[in-house]
Amino acid sequence: MLIDSVTKKILHYVDAQYPMLYLNTFEETKIDKIIKDVAYGRDILEWNASKGLIQFENKSPLLDSMANLEIVLDILISDDELNGKILVVKDIHHFMNDPRILSMLKELAIKIYNGLETVVFLVSPILKVPKELEKYITIVEIDYMGESGIKNLIKEFINVNALEPLSGDLLEELTIAFKGLTEYEIINILSLAYSKEGSLLRRDLDLIYDQKYQMVQKSGILEMIPLNESFKEIGGLDNLKSWVSNKAKVFKNMNKALEFGVDIPKGVLVVGMPGCGKSLNAKATAHLFGIPLLRLDMGRLLGKYVGESEANMRKAIKLAEAISPCVLWIDEIEKAFAGIGDGGNAEVATRLFGNFLTWMQEKNSATFVVATANDISKLPPELMRKGRFDEIFYVDLPSIEERKKIFEIHISKRRKNDLLSINISELSNNTDGYSGADIEGVVKESVENVFVSERDNLTTKDILDVIKNTSSLSELFKDQLKVISEIYKKNNFKPASKR
Repeated sequence: MLIDSVTKKILHYVDAQYPMLYLNTFEETKIDKIIKDVAYGRDILEWNASKGLIQFENKSPLLDSMANLEIVLDILISDDELNGKILVVKDIHHFMNDPRILSMLKELAIKIYNGLETVVFLVSPILKVPKELEKYITIVEIDYMGESGIKNLIKEFINVNALEPLSGDLLEELTIAFKGLTEYEIINILSLAYSKEGSLLRRDLDLIYDQKYQMVQKSGILEMIPLNESFKEIGGLDNLKSWVSNKAKVFKNMNKALEFGVDIPKGVLVVGMPGCGKSLNAKATAHLFGIPLLRLDMGRLLGKYVGESEANMRKAIKLAEAISPCVLWIDEIEKAFAGIGDGGNAEVATRLFGNFLTWMQEKNSATFVVATANDISKLPPELMRKGRFDEIFYVDLPSIEERKKIFEIHISKRRKNDLLSINISELSNNTDGYSGADIEGVVKESVENVFVSERDNLTTKDILDVIKNTSSLSELFKDQLKVISEIYKKNNFKPASKR
């Protein structure tokens, strides 16, 4: 069970007389059980904002005057009341800006170092470790439940409620779907499904996905992206599509692939011209794999406290791995890690980059990373070493044949009945240097113009008129794109398109 491994980890810290353990979680019921297990019969005092100082086991108040944390700490420290006992402080993040509280916690930590027989558990769902306490606090993050734990929880729920046993396939599907959710959330969803249906059914998976979407959104770090795009909506990029299709076959048959000796795919770095389908490829990859797409916004990771940014990175990675199999999309990765190693404000980015590289090198979860970049000259060379990504693809401006496909896709999406009467070859010949986004913009504007002029059909001329008044990507950024193109070719990255 997961709780056993966490308990052992905390017990090692307690035995080694670490003064303060910061338990980063909101599952207080689980934490209470862990603390009780490691206390070995010692008295436990708990302080929380709603009840003040209370007995840990029965939650009964000790003294009415003990509601203020500053007063509590002052009494406990000065009278050595904690000798031979354990102190648990809940929701400590609310007080990490209070200089008096910080000073008292520091004094208490020093007393423990000097022989005071106690340990302090700081419990909070939000990680805040000010500089003053950095050397005295050890962070313990509570992992999400593993597959075996989830499976046992489902079976226990079925037994307690005398439900019909599930088929092996449905039990496996529910177990995978529940990954990333807490024990509390899993029990709630099972209870909701039971109250609605009187049993557990395959359609209950929708309840799980809704809860998982909320969980990801509430994390504030990751975003779950709806899977509305497929590879049918991408013109060209045939080499990249073929490669991703092979990886999809591995993901859809993961157990068989592992038994055969196939390694779990790590991910792909897609670099190249802006507006040429890199982001669309990330969405289409998740659609093809049939798994959730999580978008990591590196800007959301940054925090003002020491270690907070790195903790957010670990939280994001842990959440993605818990939800796996999934696609983790990092858009414009060069902006996240630009300027690392330059000192000053780049120190945090350097540490985040180090954490990310280590994870990419060592990860063995079914988390497929799709990273995109426009300007590879700003990327650290370590990111492109073998072992980080399975492959690096270079996306160039679309060829004449790819432009035909792109026009067909966007015209069909909006004016399918007009497609046969439009000269796609002429449109393609007149859009050399246009990106896929440029072409989409041209089609959208042409369709709008026809609607506004109250005509019934979209024609070749309508689209050519818009093309004449449109500046392509290659015209706007001619010199910059030429430099970037040379860098990609020099590095011999695999072309995303067949030429």
